[in-house]
Parts: sequence; C-alpha cells; structure tokens
Amino acid sequence: MVALISADSDVINPDSMAERARVKGATNEVQQTATKMLKPSGHQVMWFEPTYSTLYLAPLSVSQVLRANLLTDTPVIATSATLTVGKSFDAIAKSIGFVVGGSEDEDSEDEFEAGEIDPANVQMLDVGSPFDFAKQGALYLPKHIPEPGRDGPSKEALTELAELIDAAGGRTLALFSSWRGVEMADEYLRKVLAELEIPIITQKRGDSVGTLVERFAKDPKSILLGTISLWQGIDVPGPSCTLVAIDRIPFPRPDEPVMSARAAEADAAGGSGFMQVSLPRAALLLAQGTGRLIRSIDDRGVVAILDSRIVTKRYGSVLLNSMPPFWRTSDGAVIRESLKRLNKDYLEAGQ
Repeated sequence: MVALISADSDVINPDSMAERARVKGATNEVQQTATKMLKPSGHQVMWFEPTYSTLYLAPLSVSQVLRANLLTDTPVIATSATLTVGKSFDAIAKSIGFVVGGSEDEDSEDEFEAGEIDPANVQMLDVGSPFDFAKQGALYLPKHIPEPGRDGPSKEALTELAELIDAAGGRTLALFSSWRGVEMADEYLRKVLAELEIPIITQKRGDSVGTLVERFAKDPKSILLGTISLWQGIDVPGPSCTLVAIDRIPFPRPDEPVMSARAAEADAAGGSGFMQVSLPRAALLLAQGTGRLIRSIDDRGVVAILDSRIVTKRYGSVLLNSMPPFWRTSDGAVIRESLKRLNKDYLEAGQ
C-alpha cells in the first residue's frame, strides 16, 4: 500500500508531470525530425556539417509556415533598420510570406482563399533616419582594385586598407566575408602597421562578440577585424569607429546549402537565382555592415567598399540604393585627407 501511495503521489506531482511532458515533447520532436530526414520533401534542404558531425534539415522558404501559423490570423508588425533592397520591400515581403496571391492593384476584385493574404491588407513604411548621412559620412568606392577572387583579399585591397587605417589613426572596423579574409588581413596589417602603435583586435572562431566590441570601443586607436557576426548589431558611436571597411560584396558562398538551394529553385522556375536570392541577400548584409558607421548625430566617418564590382557591374546600383545615402567618391586622396583631418580633430579633443 505504501508503494502504491508513493507511485500515485509521483504521478500527480506537478514537477514530475511537467518533466514527463517535456520529455514526451522532445521525443516527439526527434521522431518528427527523423521522419522528415528519411523522407525529405522538395521544399526542404538537408546537409551534413562534418565539423560537429551534425545533420541539418531546413525549409527552402519559411513563408508558408509563417502564413499558416501567424500572418493570416494575427496582426503583425515587422520592424528592422534594414528591410529594403534597392529601396523596395518586395524581397523581404516575399521571403516572409506577406504579399502573395492575387493582384496588388488596389482596384482588383480578386478573392483570396484561406491561407492567402490580400496585399491590400499589407502596409509598408520606410520612416527614414534621424541622421544626415550625406553630411556625416562618405562612401569610398575605389575602382582600381581588382575584382576579388576565391583566395581572399588581393594585395591591392590590403594595401588600400592599410593606407586608410593609417590615415584614420586606427579607429577602424574592418568587415570580411570569410575567415580567410580576416586571417590574411591580420597577417598583412601586423607587418605594415608595426611602427604605428595601432592595436589590432582580430576575431577568432568562438570569440565573444561582446568582449571584442568592448575592447574596440575602449581604445580609439585600435582596429577590429571580423567576419559575418560583426556585420550587424554592433553599436560603437563616437571616436572609436570613424572608418568601416568592407573587403567584398557579401554574396552567399557556393557552399551555403540553403541559399544555394533557393537560387537553384529560382533558376528551375524560370527566374534568376542571382537576382532573386543572391543579390537581395548581399544588399541586406551591405546595408547592415555600412550601418555600423553612423550611430549618433555627432558621428562622422567613411565607409570603404574594397570591391570594384559595385561600380563596374550593372547590379551595383541595387546595392548602392540599399545602403545609407552617403556622399560618394572614388578619389582615395580625398578620403585619406578627410580621415586625417577627422583623426586630428579627435586627437586635439583628447579622444
């Protein structure tokens, strides 16, 4: 009898019941995931990551899931500093399932079935920025640098970066699209800047982004070299960041499974994987990366994109229109003089 009472008490114990529910839910999730992996649909992509011996399964698109579980029944406000590509919301709206089905013509009388969204019920607004980008910052677009290859930044790009850092007196956030780019820049800059007493902070795999940014912000003479995790969410106003340098247009790598699968699907449907997938992705990342420069109404500085394709290729206009409207130039002498003058002003102010 004692044993039965003990068992019954355990059954009705809230903590025990919660734990059993958690285990049951986790077991069901494992079963569902395993079933999907054994029978993947054409709307999913599966890949193996050897570094951590992990098998991944991801949807090609989240739009249907969001429409079915959120957007059709619930008022939604989606907000971000970077939602437009080429001053248009179309790419992000399509990717998350906002504008689908029917015509976008206001006079259209199309009927929408369950699970579809009437575009007339979707309102999009760009509220602009409190910053005067054209007066606070310059966008440097050097044309003389060779197009980047697969082997990381070119010697010309690294030389240009070193000259800009020298002119700025440090105060630089250098963003790279690959770890190889970070490592090559670190090795090169430690040699050519050795006599300038400029502390070089280099991101390593597994580093805490918060710690890196804190070190960078505390020392205005320092430079921070990092990869994709530093392209967004970094807020360093003031004299520590007067130059943001970007090594190349951040197109998705060919070995990115989801982006590659989405591009292939667009091509197979008669569209353009480059224009519909790769370009919008690069535009959003560039908008986020260049947005690291001006973080307050008192900030001044330069964004340098060390990839000549942005001015020599037709798609460059889409990328440029996705970034803050800085004053633009390809004159390196003008930019270096501006950085020197800005550095002098900060030094005279004791910063």
